[in-house]
Amino acid sequence: MPAKEKAKKTITVRQVGSPLRRDGRQRLYLKSLGLGKMNRTRELLDTPAVRGLITKVSHMVLVVE
Repeated sequence: MPAKEKAKKTITVRQVGSPLRRDGRQRLYLKSLGLGKMNRTRELLDTPAVRGLITKVSHMVLVVE
């Protein structure tokens, strides 16, 4: 491992919308982000895959700075 490893960027995501009465795929997107219940917060790596999942459920999650 190199001495100066590149720092990994992270995003903090909080669920603010309920998955009830939503499409089943949206529930799966929340689960893949590590969410599923209201006001849960997860710190995730800032990758294109994670950004794509966030855009799919942007009406139910909030990116916390």
